[in-house]
Amino acid sequence: MYKIEKIQGGVCAAKGFYSNGVSAGLKPNAQKDMAFIYCEELCDIASKFTTNKMQAAPIRHFKAKGVFQTNFVLINSKNANAMTGKAGIEDIEEILSFAQELHQNLHNPVMSSTGVIGVRLPKEKLKNGIKLFELKTANPTAAAEAIMTTDTFSKEIAYRITLDDGSIFHIGAMAKGAGMINPAMATMLCFITTDADIDAKEMQRHLDKLTPLTFNAASVDGDTSTNDTVMLLSNKKSGTYHKEAFEKALYEIMLHLAKMMVKDGEGATKLVTYRVTGARNDEEAEKVAKALSDSLLVKTALYGEDPNWGRIASTVGASGVEAHEEKLTISFEDVCVYKQGENLFDEANEAKAAKVMQRDEFTIYCDLGIADGSFEAYGCDLGYEYVKINADYRT
Repeated sequence: MYKIEKIQGGVCAAKGFYSNGVSAGLKPNAQKDMAFIYCEELCDIASKFTTNKMQAAPIRHFKAKGVFQTNFVLINSKNANAMTGKAGIEDIEEILSFAQELHQNLHNPVMSSTGVIGVRLPKEKLKNGIKLFELKTANPTAAAEAIMTTDTFSKEIAYRITLDDGSIFHIGAMAKGAGMINPAMATMLCFITTDADIDAKEMQRHLDKLTPLTFNAASVDGDTSTNDTVMLLSNKKSGTYHKEAFEKALYEIMLHLAKMMVKDGEGATKLVTYRVTGARNDEEAEKVAKALSDSLLVKTALYGEDPNWGRIASTVGASGVEAHEEKLTISFEDVCVYKQGENLFDEANEAKAAKVMQRDEFTIYCDLGIADGSFEAYGCDLGYEYVKINADYRT
């Protein structure tokens, strides 16, 4: 019916999209700190934002304008433009107006920011950065690097989707995120571009469906940021669309980026999937999975590579869902350590489970043994480096 292939190109993989990153002096040592996404044609846009009540100025500005079409997204790192009041909105207006004066083909430009909260934007630096933009440049990796904060690596991915009749469309994306990652999105930015012939309402339906299964299922530290943003833009240049194929590819992109953000969690050494099954319903399975991904005791056990299944059982029991000691089963990958009331944690099994925990990536399975509810959440360990990074975050 269709074929989905991973390709290079990030946000520039879709026809007609351009992107690049530059250094405007927000970060030290000439590091890239400003990026743009540009298309000559107006693009339909769908979006998801943080659930934090203290939403940053870029989100408030976007919502106030009611943007459904744009052809330019400006992104800066190092400064969140959050908790800056009316002045933060006015700063955005001034910066975007400057961009429009300098580049005549910008329509309904929007802005996104990430970084330190409570500081006004350095407008002159941003304006100087905009002067460096060459809009017909396709350097998606530079853009992905420019939006990083405490990330240790850039995050981008793209797919080509080929339908049975030979028609092709593309979806590409870049994201940033490593800390303040909580199952309500995170201190994350994600920008997705496509040349599929899809409108804003259809894109919004896809985002609404897939965000709970991907970005909202990821946790580094249980904190929700002020700036969390996902934007999906389509210029429709391919002239083709297939709902099932589009949703499948978009899900894979969003899941990949969510996992990469958790894997890159500040100081993290492990990416762990929590697969909860046998719950009374999917909602209760989700509560358990997210409780496990958020638990500090579980996270520190992961860091110490200690298969302390008692912490997992305790977290399941504290999650507030229906759970019973005699029905619960816990496994580290294929190593079952507790099964429906029977403690299997002998010396041999402990050694096997400990070996699993030495991996960079693995799955912890919890079967509640009650019904058919299931959910997957994604988390990481928590170690000394996390404290070090966040103790000095503003410096």
